[in-house]
Amino acid sequence: MLKRILQIMLLALLLCNAALFVQLAGDRWGLFQSKESAAQVRRFRRVVEMVGARYVDPAAATPEKLTTSALTEMVRRLDTHSEFLDRKEYAQVQSDLKSEFGGIGVQIEFRDDKVVVIAPIAGTPGERAGILRGDRIVKVDGRELEAPFMRNAVDRLRGKPGTKVRVGLERTADAGTKELELELVREIIKVETIRAASMVAPGVGYIQITQFTERTGKEFGTALAKLEGEGLRALVLDLRNNPGGLLDASVAVLSPFFRDGELAVYTQGRGPGDRSELRTSGADRPRGYPIAVLVNSGSASAAEIVTGALRDTHRAVVIGERTFGKGSVQSLLQLGDGEALRLTTARYFTPGGQVIHGKGIEPDVPLAVSAEDDRKLSIQRLRDDFASAEEFKARFDFEPIPDRQLEAALDVLRGLLAMGGVERAAGTVSTKP
Repeated sequence: MLKRILQIMLLALLLCNAALFVQLAGDRWGLFQSKESAAQVRRFRRVVEMVGARYVDPAAATPEKLTTSALTEMVRRLDTHSEFLDRKEYAQVQSDLKSEFGGIGVQIEFRDDKVVVIAPIAGTPGERAGILRGDRIVKVDGRELEAPFMRNAVDRLRGKPGTKVRVGLERTADAGTKELELELVREIIKVETIRAASMVAPGVGYIQITQFTERTGKEFGTALAKLEGEGLRALVLDLRNNPGGLLDASVAVLSPFFRDGELAVYTQGRGPGDRSELRTSGADRPRGYPIAVLVNSGSASAAEIVTGALRDTHRAVVIGERTFGKGSVQSLLQLGDGEALRLTTARYFTPGGQVIHGKGIEPDVPLAVSAEDDRKLSIQRLRDDFASAEEFKARFDFEPIPDRQLEAALDVLRGLLAMGGVERAAGTVSTKP
């Protein structure tokens, strides 16, 4: 009996080993690949072998260089945020996460084969030098950018704080496209996320958020409490030229206006089960006063999440221009041998199911501002320390101009205070919880 049991166990062990061998062999030689995948692998191999054997410069056509080039271009073509990272690039990404660098303070995006400024960060060398949203960076220190363009731009714009860098730009204005070069001094970019918090009309407060960092939620709560102590009954939330930042910070800004556990934003990946929800927290009694949100094409990412959540839940009227449309999630996936992929794995959706990426948030009250007026208004918001219009003009060579978007927000809020609710294009809904 014991002998028979041992024979059965030995047979089972041999079968397991055989199955393991078949699995390893299949993985090693691609025995279980689909016919289509196997055909494409053979196609790729033929091209690599032919180029390697026939290209005029053998040093440029080694198998490693050809494969790296192919992987880089393949992933780049998926979207502007996905990229293949070789050993050097991945090491740089890991270093970036741990280090502090000097820079000029602009958020950039690769769009239409150009490195485009989403928005200059308030209070940084980029904003002070007059860089505008929509400017295209074409040269750094007199040299044109090279592929991979985004990483090339980031690497060359960064540097030791206190060092100079020349940035070549293309700018489209009413008179056409012009080129200009600005010289800036790099700084450690430490940004005050709440630029202004003041009463701008009886009962109406104004808060400008310049970007979303780990400090934003706390700073916003402090600013809100200050204005409420001064008789706040309606709020203008200015997110113009806010390039975004931390997702958690956007949820923290929403929380004072939402019930505890209410949906603020969700991400949806490839599969039906790849959904992740972020919900607000901490508000025992959410604020119910009218809100007007100011946005433009420089409002991106976390700024769009805040805008979309307030709009979808009928807590705010959105005024200005369509936002930038940056709403995708990138995951850093290790490949081994020091290489990695930065791959888009999900997209952000507003509580009502609106996709942000590539579409942006359309305002309830469309009101565009020219690039020139946007430049002037940015200077005015940055330099409100001049005692008179004459002194301001002497310094900046233009007279202060009215902020039409802010004026429209004040008009809307005055009307809402009179009605006691939020008038939306789709109808009238109450802001009360």
